[in-house]
Amino acid sequence: MDFVDPIRDKRKITQIKNFLIGAERYRDLLLFVVGINTALRISDLLPLRIGDFVDQHGNYRDRFLIREEKREKRNEVVVNSSIREALDKYIPAYPGIENKPEHYVFFSTKLSDYNYSRPLTRFQAWRLIAEMCGAVGLPGNYGTHTLRKTWGYQARQSGVPMELIMHKLNHSNISMTKRYLGITDDELRAIAEGLNL
Repeated sequence: MDFVDPIRDKRKITQIKNFLIGAERYRDLLLFVVGINTALRISDLLPLRIGDFVDQHGNYRDRFLIREEKREKRNEVVVNSSIREALDKYIPAYPGIENKPEHYVFFSTKLSDYNYSRPLTRFQAWRLIAEMCGAVGLPGNYGTHTLRKTWGYQARQSGVPMELIMHKLNHSNISMTKRYLGITDDELRAIAEGLNL
């Protein structure tokens, strides 16, 4: 597996959102926003259904539970304000979809008509994410893990303790999380040298 980068610059996150809104690509906007706000693996994002986000009365859920495919662990997904804003654009763009709890949120458009009963493939998602990052001029290598890594990187930049990031990413130890986020010994040494308390 090739190493992929997180999106380190918050301005680029905003640019990607604006690019997708301007192009009226609301499914892709929601994929991006849910990915960077939940830290879910792509294997857990793609099977999400409308009923996970919207209840039988058409109201957004505050949270929902999934069982992660890779580690078989239970994970609570919080529907935060950024996800709600993306849903506010997504729902009206696909009339009647909120009444179909079984339909995939990240549906395939491979057929001539939208096929809400088929999710995007991993390859399609990879292509979309790489294209989003390229559209705003991000240098580097981007793919499906970019969304999850972006959450971890931005959480770390915001001062979230590494133990909590490790727990959210469902890693078994801190060294795994360090490797995943690309934290190097040189970076840690530079912090120690610059701290001088």
